[in-house]
Amino acid sequence: MESSSGSTRREATRQKLYEAAVTLIAEQGFSATTVDEIAERAGVAKGTVYYNFASKSVLFEELLRHGVGLLTASLQEAAERTAREGGSKTDALDAMIRAGLVFIDRYPAFTQLYVAELWRTNRAWQSTLLVVRQQAVAVVEEVLREGIANGEFHEAIDVSLTASALVGMVLVAALDWKAFQAERSLDDVHSALSRLLQGRVSGRG
Repeated sequence: MESSSGSTRREATRQKLYEAAVTLIAEQGFSATTVDEIAERAGVAKGTVYYNFASKSVLFEELLRHGVGLLTASLQEAAERTAREGGSKTDALDAMIRAGLVFIDRYPAFTQLYVAELWRTNRAWQSTLLVVRQQAVAVVEEVLREGIANGEFHEAIDVSLTASALVGMVLVAALDWKAFQAERSLDDVHSALSRLLQGRVSGRG
């Protein structure tokens, strides 16, 4: 049985491998990235990569699972914090938008990879990607359902599509922010998306 210190060391090693892999794959693509390069970037022996992951594909699949898991947890925490503070479901969605932006600001290379992989259909990890994507979207769906149940949101809302649209809005807007409008602050980007969420774009509200 692995000791707690051994488990902690292994998690730290896996984290270094995740970070090395995500930056390399973002720079040069999955196919062009080798295990040797990942090991060198992470500062570990090549055998350490295979000790932790059976192959490069398994490493990347676990990287996707790990990264989207972090995003899902941050969205969940934002919703729960808003509930504890007595906020509305709109407030919860707004807090989740900000949490998503904070995540993307912290992990831009991962977000770039994640969005790119969503469009590929021939990858070995496609089924895993769909599962973890749904876990993130499901957190938003739950808030929407609660808002419908308490009368805050219209019952005609398409929960699944609306949740996907909100998550997609944050991902794409944040990538555009990082790539083309990097001078803007996180608060500025959040404010713009918040106006969309609250229906204050037309000038009537």
